[in-house]
Amino acid sequence: MFENLTDKMTNALRNLRGLGKISESNIADALAEVRTALLSADVHFRVAREFCERVKEQCLGQAVLASVTPGQMAVKIIHDELVRLLGEDSTKFSPVRPLKIMLVGLHGSGKTTSAGKLARYLRAHGNYRPALVACDVYRPAAIDQLETLAKATGTPFFCDRESKDVPAIGEKFLREALNASADLVIFDTAGRLQIDETLIEEIKRLRERVRPDETLLVADAALGQEAVNVARHFHEAVGLTGIVLTKLDGDARGGAALSMKAVTGVPIKFMGTGEKLEDFSPFHPDRMAQRILGMGDVVSLVEKAQETIDQKEAERLAEKMKKADFDLEDFLAQLQQMKKMGPLGSIMKMMPGMSGVQVGEKEERKLKRTEAIIQSMTKKERARPEILNGSRRARIAKGSGTKVSDVNALLKQFSQMRQMMKMLKGGKMKALMRGLGGKIPGMGGGRFPF
Repeated sequence: MFENLTDKMTNALRNLRGLGKISESNIADALAEVRTALLSADVHFRVAREFCERVKEQCLGQAVLASVTPGQMAVKIIHDELVRLLGEDSTKFSPVRPLKIMLVGLHGSGKTTSAGKLARYLRAHGNYRPALVACDVYRPAAIDQLETLAKATGTPFFCDRESKDVPAIGEKFLREALNASADLVIFDTAGRLQIDETLIEEIKRLRERVRPDETLLVADAALGQEAVNVARHFHEAVGLTGIVLTKLDGDARGGAALSMKAVTGVPIKFMGTGEKLEDFSPFHPDRMAQRILGMGDVVSLVEKAQETIDQKEAERLAEKMKKADFDLEDFLAQLQQMKKMGPLGSIMKMMPGMSGVQVGEKEERKLKRTEAIIQSMTKKERARPEILNGSRRARIAKGSGTKVSDVNALLKQFSQMRQMMKMLKGGKMKALMRGLGGKIPGMGGGRFPF
């Protein structure tokens, strides 16, 4: 979602980093580019203006440390202001138990899906015993959808398919959920295509009956500035405590995320980054600021790896690489471990300096083709690729739906990689770097972007 903003901010900061001295004129030029980048990302004009004014004031009044250049100091100030704009450390939930969470928002924002994702996340990471209560009695499929999500996440589910009295439903099933030993109750409420008084009044009455500790607005990031207006309206009506921003994997311009906290004072607490139940995580303002500025997000990358990668398998592969005893079976295992972490493009964006690297469907197809080629080999062939003669290579190409030239290219790249491992084992680092030449095995001879 922040791709376009990151590109423009990176260009603006490139000029800023080179400043040997900060003056009112050159900082104004650099911040004009920053302001343009923010506005083009659909950030509220007042938020963009105030952001640049605060940065300029700090840059001109800041004593520059001897260990950094003035340009680097300016970049740090912009980073810190972005973190402040996104909410700093205000994303934690109330510590009370039982914890009651009411989800509100417009129709189509992803409330029901977010309810299931939130229950799954808080059980895994907060040691909660969640329960889901269906309070959307108007959309025919809403109750069924929430029930399906509850089964998929192993979460107790409560609903009344006959009653239309939402406050009574909420109060009744809150009591039943607590009696069933739940210490987290999530209420999925109804939405509308637009805010209306009937919707607001119903949510107010439900709030009075169940007294939620957290009232979260589920907002579609693609709404842009309209999402900010929706957040303001709900906050004024029912007193929001946080926002769940959904569809961050889409092509929205990112302005909603940067504007919401500043305009409403309500922090973004969670974000949805895909359709799967696991595509849901806490919103970390500092990490998001780093990604927007093209600095990557190593912490989130490590957390994702810890959640998805088999530690014992990773240690086994690392040991084989260390001994230069790495075969195609190991290479296949490594590819499959990496796939668990998600699309390659999203992984690359978390790596420092890689935000501008375009990894799209073409590169993903190359990885799938590599996997198909290796899977078409026998275990003996994977362990001893040197036995792959012409007829075997033709069979593998046919079995994987590729060309013999593709098989040959992969084997050549893999052979080079093994040679590099042997050099690394022998401590010949310079020879390793010359021999590698930046090539990525399995990506069709692609090169690292540095």
